[in-house]
Amino acid sequence: MPKVRKIKAVLFDLGGTLVKTIHAHEIHRKILEAHGINVPLDKIAEAHGANQRELDVEEMARLGENYWIKWNLRMLERLGIKENREFLARKIDELWWEYAELTAYPDVQETLANLSSKRIKMGIVTNGTEKDFKQILQRLSLTNYFDIVVGVEACKKAKPHKEIFLHALARLHVKPEEAIFVGDSFEYDYEGARKAGLKPILIDRDGKGLANVNSIRHLTELLKYV
Repeated sequence: MPKVRKIKAVLFDLGGTLVKTIHAHEIHRKILEAHGINVPLDKIAEAHGANQRELDVEEMARLGENYWIKWNLRMLERLGIKENREFLARKIDELWWEYAELTAYPDVQETLANLSSKRIKMGIVTNGTEKDFKQILQRLSLTNYFDIVVGVEACKKAKPHKEIFLHALARLHVKPEEAIFVGDSFEYDYEGARKAGLKPILIDRDGKGLANVNSIRHLTELLKYV
């Protein structure tokens, strides 16, 4: 029988896995409203959906935080907002986390504390920018749990590219077969991690139950893997 390697590290996605916010179109609505611009929520949701369909992880990795300025400009253009468009695009980026109603999932603190007590190395691999993930972790007092946090600027690659996963593992001095990756996206997290040689686990809180996928509904279920 092949030797089963001991798990030395658990890496996590961030948004949708460890933390959550209200819907993005609702955040846009609130920030625009704070600047005296009232747009129906369904119109914002439609514009956001169109932007989402054009999501380009290659461009995101290349531009870093400037990607989201461009994203906001496209949103505002789709909404027909012409006045102060550049200013508003930057304000949306600047104020995002103040209006996002950011919270950690209720199973996060317990899971991270348990993994820490087992001396498991922990990290985050996110398609977010350094400016964003630092704000998120500081606001939720989660910073001290993680040995590394890798965002799109780190190696100019974004998930699902295997390079971003391997970059994180190299910083932890851990081999792919010694690491678990947990995320909520089958395409970006599960498949990206699998192709990089990590053990992928899908966090499936809604119980969708994808076939032939290692999945958990509660983060504390991770403890049985380590």
